[in-house]
Amino acid sequence: MVLVVLSLVMFTASARESNGGFFTSVRGVYSTITTPVRYLGVVVTAPFQGLGNVFTNLTASQKSLTELKQENAKLKASNVKLKEEKKTAERLEKLLALQSTYSLKSTAARVISGATSSWSDDITIDKGSTSGLAVGMPVTDANGAIGQIISCGGTSATVRLLTDENSRVSAMIQSSRAQGILEGSSDGTLKLTLISTDTSVKVGDNVVTSGLGGVFPKGLPIGTVMSVNKSAGALYYDIDVKPLSTAENFEEVLVITSITEDQQATSEDITSADAQDSSSSTSSSSSSSDSSYSSS
Repeated sequence: MVLVVLSLVMFTASARESNGGFFTSVRGVYSTITTPVRYLGVVVTAPFQGLGNVFTNLTASQKSLTELKQENAKLKASNVKLKEEKKTAERLEKLLALQSTYSLKSTAARVISGATSSWSDDITIDKGSTSGLAVGMPVTDANGAIGQIISCGGTSATVRLLTDENSRVSAMIQSSRAQGILEGSSDGTLKLTLISTDTSVKVGDNVVTSGLGGVFPKGLPIGTVMSVNKSAGALYYDIDVKPLSTAENFEEVLVITSITEDQQATSEDITSADAQDSSSSTSSSSSSSDSSYSSS
């Protein structure tokens, strides 16, 4: 009781001091003396506080750990989803760029399956006749021409790819304008045929649709010349073409629903193609005559 009364007296006297006094001086001296001790205490206890935090984390409840794992899994899934959406947006932007560049009247579709048979090279898309699609319509991806619809249901359609061995498309060398036929093959490569050996063709040349036949718009990219070979006495080159896209990369495509007059081959293109065929036929006849003469 004596100590309590003494404390109350000292507290009251200290509170009544304004700017200075006995108790204020005592507090200052005490603070000066104990500051190093308090600092030393902080330094000494800091490692133990860290160990205490580690121990607290290690002894966290199983429920907390499970919640953290679930939250981490959700964040990872969200990150993957955002990356996928970004990739999809980039592909769609490229499709729109191709559509705009070539002024294509087209409908976008998504690839829902690859080839269903080892005997064919085709894909299935998620739109059909109810979306205005029909057999014969050409199909492109963001890089250029990839195939043509060969069957069409109400809500899906099958697209024969250019690499299919039954595929034939009118094409030309972009630089020289030499026209030929692009054919698929059983090994998935593209062959450009009927290109006369008197024309200029080199590795790296771009191959585009010629517009002949009125199926594909003129000038759509197809691929690049991968190799050029000329057999002795042959009238045409053996040309391998590397496609700009492969079936593994097809996810979204454009189906060209109609082509305008200026997207078709011109009368000059047709005349040039006829002249090229005539020239090749003449060369073939001449070669046969020379061979017969030599034999006789």
